[in-house]
Amino acid sequence: MRFFVACTRDAVNEANEIHKTTPVAAAALGRLLTASAMMGCMMKNDSDLLTLMIRGDGPIGGIVATSDSNCRIKGYAYQPDAVLPLKPNGKLDVSGAIGAGTLSVIKDTGLKEPYFSQIELISGEIAEDLTHYFATSEQTPSSVALGVLVDRNRTIKQAGGFILQSLPTASAEAIDEAEKNILSMPPITSLLSSGSSQEDIIRLIAGKLNYEITDSLPVSYWCNCSRNRVEKALASLGAKGVTDIMREDGQAEMHCHFCGKNYHFSINDLESLLCDIKQ
Repeated sequence: MRFFVACTRDAVNEANEIHKTTPVAAAALGRLLTASAMMGCMMKNDSDLLTLMIRGDGPIGGIVATSDSNCRIKGYAYQPDAVLPLKPNGKLDVSGAIGAGTLSVIKDTGLKEPYFSQIELISGEIAEDLTHYFATSEQTPSSVALGVLVDRNRTIKQAGGFILQSLPTASAEAIDEAEKNILSMPPITSLLSSGSSQEDIIRLIAGKLNYEITDSLPVSYWCNCSRNRVEKALASLGAKGVTDIMREDGQAEMHCHFCGKNYHFSINDLESLLCDIKQ
């Protein structure tokens, strides 16, 4: 078997501050960001990119999260100001905020076409939906836990998760031991709040099983947007597209959904870009 355990509080809190998310949107976005960090480090090459996309009919509309193999994550919620009453048990209603919809997994590994898989959401709780994705799309029995604890001041108090996957060589006894241990574990945010480290959580999951930690990576919120990349995106519109922008607006304002930066292109900038396109 293999384990992935992540503590993502700082990165999720940075996303929360950038996007000014409500508590329920912060919890939903934080869960998907945490999942993307663990699934991203399953990728092999530095240039590989994973994208998780949820689209639902709930008030949050959808969520996007991406990660590379070095656990550098970024993401956003379609409606970061989504508000929903708490559940009767006092918990944030993430599934209600997402609603019915789909989960898409896109893996860009440099091949001609990226890997793409889409499933129907089975709960909107995200962890259960990813467990279903692994079983149906990758034929890998898995257990996924994700949690985000939002403080009263709307900062992220704790965020993290784990993914346990059973490989073909796993014995029935080992699988039974891990399943028994997972069922008896407190919620992931409770473990992190009590001071448990990632290795403490692995130890709880493994129980009597021997294990070896093969790698440890920092999780960071990182956006690779730049003026040069945005300029290339404008250039991809072609001469006609840039000319239309100049004629209709006289300028261009490009906004990055992931980090909130705005890139302004004046009429002179657009004329210079048009000259470059025509050369």
